[in-house]
Formats: sequence, structure tokens, C-alpha cells
Amino acid sequence: MPGSAITDQPPVEPRVQDDWPRTIAVALTGASGIQYGLRLLQCLIDAGVRVYLLISQAGQVVLKMEAGIKVSAQPAEAERFFSQRLGAAPGQLRVFGRQQWTAPVASGSHPPEAMVICPCTTGTLASLAAGLSQDLIQRAADVVLKERRTLILVLRETPFTAIHLENMLRLARAGAVIMPANPGFYYQPRTVDELIDFMVARVLDHLRVPQNLLPRWGEQPTNGN
Repeated sequence: MPGSAITDQPPVEPRVQDDWPRTIAVALTGASGIQYGLRLLQCLIDAGVRVYLLISQAGQVVLKMEAGIKVSAQPAEAERFFSQRLGAAPGQLRVFGRQQWTAPVASGSHPPEAMVICPCTTGTLASLAAGLSQDLIQRAADVVLKERRTLILVLRETPFTAIHLENMLRLARAGAVIMPANPGFYYQPRTVDELIDFMVARVLDHLRVPQNLLPRWGEQPTNGN
């Protein structure tokens, strides 16, 4: 898809802060459910976490289809767009190109604390299970696994084939957290946003990022039910 790829030129605007206490990588791939990833990004920024953002080519397509967001082909421009959209502080959000091998996430000497692929395609799942590093998303996930950091895969597909299930098992054994986008209904959600928040809350819990998106099991819901 000419003109749609995130290219390899690094952002050039000055950084005001580079000593964030926590850094988490987020990758958006081409599965349906991009709203999960967008909501996660917003919550991480609001929590004061530095975010390294990676977007696959198919992820760009889904951003436009499901959220009406057309991402620039230049990482610097995409970084400015998302920083403004999410209200990020200077230097809090960084966007890297898919072949930007000089990015921090490409090396085990500088891994993020955790990485979330949200949504995660079964194609990405297969590449990770095979140990491929054909782009920065795959390499970053491989680094997180080998460095024994937290890797969360928010799969959005149904039904699963035996191949999908075998790939999930292989990655779970390697240390990944397999978290399909299956929101619960016990708290009586009334809106799509509440269903999205259910999944994002579960991701944040596994990242140990404080959240109050929904009541805990056994607590009274806040919607009056």
C-alpha cells in the first residue's frame, strides 16, 4: 500500500523529559478492535507512563476503517498527532517505524518494562510463535520474551483454528499472556465504551497500572445497578 507505511525516519523534535519511571510498548496490528488499543493508549498516558507506539501497515488501515484516523506515513508526524490527541506530555509518547532497527525496543539492552499488542492478529501471533523478527513489532515482542518481561497479546478473532490454539500455547509456555478480547457482562455494561473498558482494565491490571475503569468482582457497580 504505497504511501501508507510508517517509514523509518526518527522523530526530530526536541525531548523535554526522558526519565519516565515506567515505559511500556504498545503495538496496534490489523485485527478488528482498534478501539481497545486506543483506549489503552489513553489510559497509559493518563497514568503517567511513557509509551513506545508501533503500528503495523494493516493496523493503519483498521485505524482509518474503525476509528476514522488516518495516520501519517512519517513517525514524527504520527507522534505529534497522537501526542496531541492523547494529551501526552513532551517526550511521553514516541512512535517508531516498522523497520526502524535503531529504536530502543529492538535491543535487549534497552527493553521496555512490558509490551501489549492490542489488537493482535493471528498472523502476528503466528510470527511470534515462530520466533520471526521481520519487522519492529515482531522484534520488540521477541526482545520482551527473551528478556523475561511482560508480553500481553489481546487477540481479536473467532473462531480459533487448531493452528491458532497451538500458537497460543507455544507463546504461553514462552511466558506471554494470552488475553483474547472477551469482555464480561457481570457488571451489567450499558454501552460499547464500558465493554471496551472491561478489556482495557484487565490489561492494565496485568501491567500493574492503577485503574478504576470498572468495579472489582464483589464490589458495587457505579452505574446504579
